[in-house]
Amino acid sequence: MKAAVLTGPDRPFELVNVPDPVAGAGEVVARVFACGAGLTIQHIRAGRTKVAYPRIIGHEIAAEIVEVGKDVADLDVSDPVTAYYYLTCGTCAWCLRDRETLCDNFAGNVGKEIDGGYAQYIKLPARSFIKLPDGLDHRGSPAEVGVIADAIATPIKLLKKARIQPGETVAVIGAGGGLGLHMVMVADWAQAQVIAIDTNPEKFDACRSAGAAHLLDVGDADLNEGIQDLTDGNGVDVVVDFVSSPHTLEAACRALGKGGRLAILGGGGRKDKFAASGDWIKGQEIEILGSKYATRSEVREALELVARGDVWPVVTETYKLEDAEALHQRVEQGLITGRAAVIMD
Repeated sequence: MKAAVLTGPDRPFELVNVPDPVAGAGEVVARVFACGAGLTIQHIRAGRTKVAYPRIIGHEIAAEIVEVGKDVADLDVSDPVTAYYYLTCGTCAWCLRDRETLCDNFAGNVGKEIDGGYAQYIKLPARSFIKLPDGLDHRGSPAEVGVIADAIATPIKLLKKARIQPGETVAVIGAGGGLGLHMVMVADWAQAQVIAIDTNPEKFDACRSAGAAHLLDVGDADLNEGIQDLTDGNGVDVVVDFVSSPHTLEAACRALGKGGRLAILGGGGRKDKFAASGDWIKGQEIEILGSKYATRSEVREALELVARGDVWPVVTETYKLEDAEALHQRVEQGLITGRAAVIMD
């Protein structure tokens, strides 16, 4: 099969022929139709996230099962599927409580610890595949279907984590990115009023189309001051920060109103610290919430949400597998609005 392979940190993809995967006991092989591309896997391409080489990256797949290994009971050949990004045990206390992102026996990520979706076929443990519901055309719209399991599921997780309610005001930092734009969309679907915040005003048309009520260019304005101006000095109920730099986190804390919640997801693996006033947090009863990815039930919820037609993923650019390097150069430069994807031949 053809695959785009990484052979070292910050090296270009190599398009090579590798052996087709074969399903062992408890494993399944699927044909990949498309695989989404976002910052998470770009951090691997750029060498910021360490992996064992050679490695095939990518996890946001639209695929169809072609081989089922021994002892697999709930998947069949021809089933349309996507992938669950985390490799979890399914048996620890956290998994059993539907909080798999905290799995005690976490084994890594699809496309990081094991080969992922930048190839014509992918082999995963059977429990890593999630069946697609009726109403999702994985062949007709493979790019959009593929990105749901991350680009929509992660905002669904944040919607719950931050307890976003109808009528609340939600500021999304990094709103033009792959997760940010879909967070705008999901928050608008939840009937919140959304402030889309970015440094690239060229992405604002997409933010408005996704449901943003207000647009804030923080390339030219102070983030906190801009939010205060838009809220008559009351601050916002929720800030979702997909950038998570010390600057954005500190400004986000100050921009929260009484009882405000700051949800943090982002940062690209940086270990930066940020300062926040204990008196401000206590006096305003501010909540600071860490979040990462989604549970399987939230992925299924996202898939159903799209299948019903409530929301639709925004994929603005698609590339052939042999052009994966050009795609990732654009991701690195922050030029992609929403999501991009690789389409397999």
